[in-house]
Amino acid sequence: MIRVLLAEDQHVIRGALVTLLGLEADLEIVEAVESGDAAVAAALVHRPDVAVLDIDMPGAVDGLAAAAAIRGKLPACRTLMLTGYGKPGHLRRALNSQVDGFLLKTASPEDLVAAIRKVAGGGRVLDPSLAVTAWDLADNPLTPREADVLRLVAGGAEATEVAAQLHLTAGTVRNYLTGIVAKLNARNRTDAVRIAAESGWI
Repeated sequence: MIRVLLAEDQHVIRGALVTLLGLEADLEIVEAVESGDAAVAAALVHRPDVAVLDIDMPGAVDGLAAAAAIRGKLPACRTLMLTGYGKPGHLRRALNSQVDGFLLKTASPEDLVAAIRKVAGGGRVLDPSLAVTAWDLADNPLTPREADVLRLVAGGAEATEVAAQLHLTAGTVRNYLTGIVAKLNARNRTDAVRIAAESGWI
């Protein structure tokens, strides 16, 4: 019996997945939750064999952050990510986080069940439609400090607020932003945030 933890924030999809997976004689849903935080907590309680996690969940802990936390606390638990979009940034973060599987929600029910069985058995799964994307991922041009600055700007912080949080001067932050915009060939800082987020660099 493969013990499965499911995390999906959309109630209808979560309910459908629970019903679908419950039809398989060798799969047992130990819990179905709606957030990354809840997934980590549930994993510690139930110690599943596989955690099936939606990437895009609300709150501070998305599916990939939850996968990393579960891997750190329960190394034996395998992680399979589900997403509605094959964004290069998501795929990059998934590969960097060493998740065991990455599947689009457009996959057939049979493919999902097969993926769960494969990762439970120690294998890895990558949605076939994303294989080319995986080869084409560009290296992150941002330094860790530039990424910190841009991440705060993406969250709505002004230069003075970024400076205060990172213990820099506002002028230094503006210099960083000018450099980031140039480095990413962006039109402005908003465009730089979009490019970096879509590429998985922040």
